[in-house]
Amino acid sequence: MKQHFVLTWRAKNNIIQRLSRNRSRLKRIKDAFVFAREGRVLEGTLPVSGFERLQDLLTDSEGEVAFVLKGFKGERGEPMLQTQISGIIALACQRCLEAIPFDLDVDNLLEIVPEGAELSQDELEDDTRDFLPVAKELDVVEFIEDEILLALPVAPRHERCGLPGAADAGERVHPFATLAGLKGKPN
Repeated sequence: MKQHFVLTWRAKNNIIQRLSRNRSRLKRIKDAFVFAREGRVLEGTLPVSGFERLQDLLTDSEGEVAFVLKGFKGERGEPMLQTQISGIIALACQRCLEAIPFDLDVDNLLEIVPEGAELSQDELEDDTRDFLPVAKELDVVEFIEDEILLALPVAPRHERCGLPGAADAGERVHPFATLAGLKGKPN
């Protein structure tokens, strides 16, 4: 005996609304200052394919990145955010353009400050503190992507990767070799 399960139009819409509500909750922290003050924690995974600005640096966009955002109060009561990101992404080698598996291991501590806040010169020069200017709402996906981009090497390459065509180049020609031979000879 076969049983069929049929969803009504209303039931389908309720499911879609609940899923989109959960997705939008993950994408944004409504108030980063309250998040930190109350010591909230947000953790999850994001698909690598969802990071638009990262795509040009990758050979493929398969896989996921795990993250943990922990809010807390600092020693002086300032709102703090600890960010941990891990995963493996396939960067493109800048010499041969083949894939390089890059192990992400980000662990940053940021002080949340109001966007447009005036920071003193001493605060800006203090290398022990990093600041995260936030209006109020924090876009989680954009923030995680920013942190990943900051953690990447400037020009990723394989350890033993030569320049393309370097094996075929043969002996290097020195353009001033003839002049060096003429040096010291009388006219």
